[in-house]
Amino acid sequence: MSPQSIKLLCDIYKGDKKEGMYVYVDKKDGLSHVPDVLLKRFGNPALVTTMLLTPVKKLARADAEQVLADINRQGFYLQMPPTFEALDSAFTENSKLPRSQ
Repeated sequence: MSPQSIKLLCDIYKGDKKEGMYVYVDKKDGLSHVPDVLLKRFGNPALVTTMLLTPVKKLARADAEQVLADINRQGFYLQMPPTFEALDSAFTENSKLPRSQ
């Protein structure tokens, strides 16, 4: 079976505790493979969408091949919120500038 022929019906859930955190799971398994500790930190899961996931599928903030590999290996893929490191460093640099009065 070629990697391009891999297909998975995938459910994507968001939690209510951390904005931008999502869990991808196999639709047939649901959240059954997600550890309880992670679900507690995730909050109440809300189904965002169901999609047919393939290795070449374009995702906004995740690599489809990695998502498929993690679901196959551990039963879920956790997408963390984006970091705003660039904004933090820009803020630090701007705060060094003299302030006009």
